[in-house]
Amino acid sequence: MSLVEITPATHNVDISLAYASYDNFTGAPIYTTAVCYLHVEAEKLFTRARDLAAVHGFRLKIFDAFRPTEAQWALWNHTPDPNYIADPRRGSPHSRGAAVDLTLLDRNRQELEMGTPFDDFSTAAHHGSMVVSATAQKNRALLLGLMTAAGWDFFRNEWWHYQLFDSRQYPTISDSALPKPMMA
Repeated sequence: MSLVEITPATHNVDISLAYASYDNFTGAPIYTTAVCYLHVEAEKLFTRARDLAAVHGFRLKIFDAFRPTEAQWALWNHTPDPNYIADPRRGSPHSRGAAVDLTLLDRNRQELEMGTPFDDFSTAAHHGSMVVSATAQKNRALLLGLMTAAGWDFFRNEWWHYQLFDSRQYPTISDSALPKPMMA
């Protein structure tokens, strides 16, 4: 299997998978089991980003990473908006283990102000949005700088989303192929 499990113990990261809780745009859990995976190539870049953040006194917090194709369909069926949700017929970088949604935490493990919450589907969530505070703009630029320095590409509509540049080369993966399934 090309996926690596990411845990707080193995990767020194905070994890709060939004789609394993009610705290997401659908208002219901999508995953029944909160397991965080990344493709082995994405895990390498994630580790680099984590180390870069630590040098500057920050910690990473993951909202989502690998997303089974069944979960992508659930999100698409709820909100079929290609500006924010990848059409599962094309496949999402998340369903390939090649994307991570995350934010920065300060030394007290408090999330830095980013101007919008995770999964805000408005132009205020876009990189470079001028409608958020100067502090949020600075924090987004910091996250963008750390992630791109570590080798990640970004999605312009979501300040939290980063992916491998060549994500389409990896196959989408179904929940049934996982060592620890995430879906019911």
